[in-house]
Amino acid sequence: MDGVGVDSLVIVHCCNPREKMWGAVVRLDATGVVLRGLDLESIEDWLRQERAGGEALINPTTFFLPMHRVVRIDLDESTAVLQSYGDRFRAACGRDVREVLTGTDGIEA
Repeated sequence: MDGVGVDSLVIVHCCNPREKMWGAVVRLDATGVVLRGLDLESIEDWLRQERAGGEALINPTTFFLPMHRVVRIDLDESTAVLQSYGDRFRAACGRDVREVLTGTDGIEA
């Protein structure tokens, strides 16, 4: 991948309040970033839920983060040491996480 753009899986580091958000970029411009995803603290629970195929208690949402809150945006990429959240989802669930985030896999996201 060449950079951060629409459909990129990213981790957004925010301030005021300090938090990290993960998801697929819906829009990115000078005003801010629109993501379809989750708070980073919810990812593990969501992954377990999706792997088990049970009732959807945790769901991704679409949200706007104004640029004045954005400290940094990292691509969700695997390294030699760590697997990205997107790759972990594919390995655990056998589906592309972007399809689940956008609801295009035939399963309600």
